[in-house]
Amino acid sequence: MEHAGDLPAWAALAVSFFLVIGAGLTLIGTIGFTRLPTFYERIHAPTLGTSWGTGGIVMASMIFFTVLSTRLVVHEILIGIFVTVTTPVTLMLLARAALHRDRAEGNPEVPAEAPVEPAGEAEQPAPAE
Repeated sequence: MEHAGDLPAWAALAVSFFLVIGAGLTLIGTIGFTRLPTFYERIHAPTLGTSWGTGGIVMASMIFFTVLSTRLVVHEILIGIFVTVTTPVTLMLLARAALHRDRAEGNPEVPAEAPVEPAGEAEQPAPAE
C-alpha cells in the first residue's frame, strides 16, 4: 500500500464514499441482527446488510485498484456476484429449515402449510350463462 498516496483526490473521495456506505450498511445489518426480536426478522437484516454492504466495499476496491494500476480491475465483480447470489439463497434455506422445525414442534405462531392442489384441479373459469 505504499502507492496509496499516489491516488488522485477525486478517486480518494469516491473510494472513501463507497467504503463508508458499505461499512454503514453492514453495520445497520449487524445492529438489526442483534435488535430484532424473532429469528425470521433477524435473518433478514444481515442479508440486506451483507449484500449491499459488500457492494459498496467492492465498488471502492474496484475504483482504488483500477486507478492505481491504470487498467480495469474487474475480478471484484465476481465477488459481488457470488455474494449477491449466495446470500439470499442462504437466507431462504435458513428460513425454510426454521419454518419446518417450528411446524414440526407445533409452534402456534407459525402459519400452517398451504394446501396442495392436485394437478388438473386448478381453478377453472365459471361457465358463461
